[in-house]
Amino acid sequence: MLSIPVTWSEAHRLHAPETAVWVGVPIQADELPERADRIRSALEEAGTQVVAAQPHDDAPLLAVHDTGLVEFLRTAWIEWQRAGMPAESGQAEVVGYIFPTPALLAGVEPRVPQAVSARTGAWSFDTMTAVTGGTWEAARGAVDAALTAADLVLAGAPAAYACCRPPGHHVTRSAFGGSCYLNNAAVVAQYLREAGHERVALLDVDAHHGNGAQAIFWERGDVLTASVHVDPAEGWFPHFLGFTDESRAANLNVTLASGSGDHTWLAGVDRLVAAARTHGSTALVVALGVDAAADDPNSPLAVTETGFREAGRRLGALGLPTVAVQEGGYVLDTVGPLVRAALEGLEEGNAL
Repeated sequence: MLSIPVTWSEAHRLHAPETAVWVGVPIQADELPERADRIRSALEEAGTQVVAAQPHDDAPLLAVHDTGLVEFLRTAWIEWQRAGMPAESGQAEVVGYIFPTPALLAGVEPRVPQAVSARTGAWSFDTMTAVTGGTWEAARGAVDAALTAADLVLAGAPAAYACCRPPGHHVTRSAFGGSCYLNNAAVVAQYLREAGHERVALLDVDAHHGNGAQAIFWERGDVLTASVHVDPAEGWFPHFLGFTDESRAANLNVTLASGSGDHTWLAGVDRLVAAARTHGSTALVVALGVDAAADDPNSPLAVTETGFREAGRRLGALGLPTVAVQEGGYVLDTVGPLVRAALEGLEEGNAL
């Protein structure tokens, strides 16, 4: 039986992109509503309690995100329709096409673009993360699910799991991308800080670098950001970031070669756990992606269900109040069992 409560927002179904744009070509979306449904089903079979996400005001969100980003996401779909973009461009979803990179700006402060098509690029960093009619509501629901899980832990639960969708760990303070819109895990880390935990560890086991949290907390020492992920030097997202030399006292990147399986990946998880101990963290946020699995086409890693269960045990053995937040994992037949294994391991480790 799994006793870790699961927080859930029905609003996730409102974000259902049919396509993404990769190197200018529409591709079939794989960050689908069914992902969350499969996870919930697997956890309910294990006996978990599902708790409805409770609404929270925007203060925790704005503690880690620029007001401009939040307002853009809140209004992007409406503005896209109002500007007639679906008819003019043939693109029904909000997608950027020009981005204010440092090389373009050459030190000049960018203006706010008049055209909504250009304004999208001011708040995003890729073309594959489209905004649809229900994206804002879904992303906001994911934040509420994450904060509800944090509330349960602050009220005394040893651990809680937020079944967040869409995911969030690639979002920086002022830019979304990587199929992510709001950084659920970073919101929770700051929320726990403001609730009285002086030092919080945000440990990311998704297959890809948790660049969003690294950027948000880069200048700080009170929130440890540590990520184990496939080496971006081998051609994997987010490509420009996630290298081992991006080092601060409260930031750690552990990179893995393609094909790395349980033994190597768990050694990386151990380094994250050791960093949390050294940091003196009193609360833990786990960015729980399961796309490091051997059957997931979104990464070249080869972690098994046994590996995820053992990672959960090692994270749980920290003995800290823990909020786990769902990130990646895209194979519908296995995402539920993998999340269940990780949470069962977390519960087992926490009981040691």
